[in-house]
This record gives sequence, C-alpha cells and structure tokens, in this order.
Amino acid sequence: MRLLLKAEWIKLIRQSKTYYAFGAILIIESLILFTAYYQGSTILDLLLDNLKQSFYFEGSLLNGNLLMYIVLNSLWFNLPLILMIVTSGLVTDEYKDGTIQTVMLQAVDKWKFMSAKYITAIAFTVFVILFMMLSTFVLAYSIFGDGDLVVYLGTLNFFTAADAFHRICWAFASGAVSMVFYAVVSLTLAVMIKESSKTWIASALFLIITTLLLKVDFGAEVINQVFFPKLIDSWQQLFAYEPDWYQVLVNNFMLLLYALGFGGLGIYIFHKNDIG
Repeated sequence: MRLLLKAEWIKLIRQSKTYYAFGAILIIESLILFTAYYQGSTILDLLLDNLKQSFYFEGSLLNGNLLMYIVLNSLWFNLPLILMIVTSGLVTDEYKDGTIQTVMLQAVDKWKFMSAKYITAIAFTVFVILFMMLSTFVLAYSIFGDGDLVVYLGTLNFFTAADAFHRICWAFASGAVSMVFYAVVSLTLAVMIKESSKTWIASALFLIITTLLLKVDFGAEVINQVFFPKLIDSWQQLFAYEPDWYQVLVNNFMLLLYALGFGGLGIYIFHKNDIG
C-alpha cells in the first residue's frame, strides 16, 4: 500500500491539472480581493449606512475576516468543481493511457489499488483547503487588516474580530469535509464512467443537483436532516449568531459516512469490473 500511495502522489504531482487547480484558486482569490479593494467599501457603506449611525464598529468592515468569508463561499461551486476534475483524473487518466491494464498484470490487489487512489484524493483535497486558507489569510490580512465581521444569513450577524477568526477556521475545517465528499464522489463516478470528459460532466451535474436539493424542503424532517445534500452547507451554519455546534459535528460525521459509502461503492465496482 505504501508503494501504491507513493506512485499515486507522483502521478498527481506530475499531471498539469494539479498546477492548473492551484493557479485557478489563486486567480479566484485575486479577483475577489481586487473587486473588494476597488468596490467593496462603497457597497458596504450603502448597505450599513443607517447601522453605522447607531452602532460602533471596530476597524473597517471591509477587512480580512470579511474577505475570508467571501472566499469561503467558493466552496459552493468553484472549488468542488476544480477538485472533482483533478481527483477524477486519478482514474480516468489511467484508462486513457492504458496504464491500468499494466498495473493489474503485476499481482496488485484491486481493492488496494483503488483504496490508494481514494486516500490520495482525500489527502490532496485537505492539502488544497489548507493552501486556500493560508494563502487567503496572508493576502486578505496583509491588504485589508483585521476587524469585525458582518454576515447576512436571513438577518445581519456581527462578530468581533477574534470570534470571527475562530469561526472562519472551523468553517474551513467543516468545508474540508464537504470537499472530501465531492472528491470521493468524483472518483466513484470515474470508476463507473471511465472517460474523463463524461466524468467531468457527470461530476458537474452531481454538484449542481446537490446544490439545488440543498434548498428543497422534502417535508419529512428525517430526510431534511440526513440526506447528504442537506449536510453540504454545515460550514455556513457556523456563522449563525448562536450556531448549533453539536449539529454541525453530527452533520460532518454523517457526510464522512456518505463519503465512506461512495468510496466503498467505487472499490466494489472496480473489483467486480473486468479490466480489459
């Protein structure tokens, strides 16, 4: 297994998609910071002009904490789509290049082969989240500084700078669980479809449908609480004025179970398929 993991990381490092992914993340961050630098202050002044007459805010509301929260919102679509494209390539590229047949001729257990890919995809996803968090921290705080955070979730919620920082860190941790789920699903889709372009389309469709189902009320409370599309936004719940930390923890645990289920399905399908 150790040699398989090493081989997967080497392949991941050598493929150009990996570096395009990091480049895309930096571009998204730069565009958000650029837009905020030139227009953010004006927009905030228009939204909060009346409140500023009644309340005192420490520092500028256009600050690093707000920019971190805005970047977090890329977890809705931009980042998962990038991750799904890169991680699915761990399987589709093997089929495209024909290397998967060569590997299977070397007395390698199928379940170990696929498990190494899932572990690599998960580790890569966590690394990407850390990269995005650290790079945004450096850029946002160096340019915009610190300050209180204002978030609109049905109503305006205000957090002190220290409280905002802690919530943002936990939100990245919770968001990482959601991104791991998407990465695992993309690998399973790759096992089922095998072709890269079709897998990308299927992954994008899965992402879109999941996002749409998040807003649907299924009537039954059990479904609303345990169906995986309802668990994707757990990180966003941390910005409620009084977040239910226990529920966020339960949601993330259940999402990890879903990821384990999708991963097990992918390994099972690969094990049963004839590699030809």
